Amino acid sequence: MKYPRLLSSGNNNRVIALSNTEVAKLFVDDTRSDIGSEAEKMKFANTINGLVCRFNRLDYIEELRAEALVMERIYGADFRAYEVEKRELWLDVFEDELKQLHAAGFVHRDLKRPSNISGDAFDNILLTVEGLRLIDVGISALRSQVGDKLFEKYVEVELGELVLFREYFLNR
Repeated sequence: MKYPRLLSSGNNNRVIALSNTEVAKLFVDDTRSDIGSEAEKMKFANTINGLVCRFNRLDYIEELRAEALVMERIYGADFRAYEVEKRELWLDVFEDELKQLHAAGFVHRDLKRPSNISGDAFDNILLTVEGLRLIDVGISALRSQVGDKLFEKYVEVELGELVLFREYFLNR
């Protein structure tokens, strides 16, 4: 199916522009994704800080026969257009906010894409006029859902990915 105003295509979902301020992640057929769980994780993260894109609502788009996770539209910028000193400041804030999410019981789990998935290594981290932001909480986890042992393992992996992102973001 051809999707109007398509912005991106992931393994399971498509994201379309709804307006200048909103996008919709589409859930069509059996995507193996749970729209309700993703919405709850996004809403939880939004109560901690502004690092994760803002959840707006769940909806149904009749003409596409698709459930939709509607969220804020984020316009990314190319970080290479900015001095390393500015990037260091943005990165410091990003790291602090990510650790706030961890402390509250949220882990993103997708800072760095697996090598067998297409796209840039850090596709889910966007530079905006407000600083670095995270998108796509599809495989994120809440401590309350997965328990302490798994959660701590996920955080450990994510902190390793953060080191790799720091190198990429500052030295590219």
